[in-house]
Amino acid sequence: MRNVSEYDADLDLAIRAIRAAGEAILPAFRSGQEVRYKGPDQPVTDADLEADRILHEMLLGARPEYGWLSEETKDSPARLAKERLWVVDPIDGTNSFVQGIAEFGISVALVDRGAPVIGLVFNPATDELYHAAAGGGAFLNGAPIRVSTTDERAEMRTLIGSRWEIRRGELAHFTAPWRVSPLGSTAYKMAKVADGTADVFVSSGPKNEWDVAGAAVIVVEAGGRVSGPTGEPFRYNQPDPAWRGVVASNGLLHDAVLAMNPSHLPDR
Repeated sequence: MRNVSEYDADLDLAIRAIRAAGEAILPAFRSGQEVRYKGPDQPVTDADLEADRILHEMLLGARPEYGWLSEETKDSPARLAKERLWVVDPIDGTNSFVQGIAEFGISVALVDRGAPVIGLVFNPATDELYHAAAGGGAFLNGAPIRVSTTDERAEMRTLIGSRWEIRRGELAHFTAPWRVSPLGSTAYKMAKVADGTADVFVSSGPKNEWDVAGAAVIVVEAGGRVSGPTGEPFRYNQPDPAWRGVVASNGLLHDAVLAMNPSHLPDR
C-alpha cells in the first residue's frame, strides 16, 4: 500500500483545480453551446477548451515537472519520460453536456510510474465530487463510499452502459437477473459503480486513458475492480493512450461478467 500522505498536496491541488473548472463550465450547461466536431461523434465546445485551459494552468502551473495528457491538448511524447503525469478529460460526456443531460464529468488523475494514484470525477451540474487517493479510500463530497455487495446469488444485478451500445444490442446478452440502464460519460458511470448505485459498468467501445484513469482509482479505493474486457490490467502513460473496452465492477461480479463478455469484441 502506498503512503497516502505523499499525495496529499497533489490531491488538494487537484480538488481546487477541478472545482474551478466545474464552476467555469456550469453556466454553459443548457445554454445552447456551439458544437464543433473533431471527428465522427466527437463533439467539442468552448466549455471543453475552457476547462482544459483552467486545469492545465492550475495543475501544470503548480507542478511543471509533471507530464500532461488531455483529450483537448495535442499529445507530446515528452510525457513518456515523466514519472508523474496528469491525465485529464475536461468534459467526459460532451454529448450529454450539449444535450442538456446532467450525465457528464470532469475527470482528473495523477499517474505515478504507470499507475493511477489520485482520481477525481466532478459533475458540476449535480454537484457530485468523487475523489480518491491510493490507499486512502474513496469519497463523494467528503463522505466515504463503497461499492455494492451484490453477488451472483442476488435476484437482481444492475448494469449501466452507454445509450448507443444499448441501442446497438451490445449488452443484450445481459438478461435477467440483470437490469441494464443507460447513463452518460464513462467516468461518471464508473463513479456510480464506486458509490454502489450500480453493480457493473461494461463497454466494448473505444476508450482512452483520460476516460478511465481518474475513475479507476475511485472504483478500486471503494472496493471494486477495473480491467479490460478480458481481465487484463491497464497500464497508463503509454505511447498509444487508446484501448478497446472496459469493465468496472463491485469486484464480486467481475469474473462472472468477464465470463459473459462475448468474444465478438472488435480488435483495435
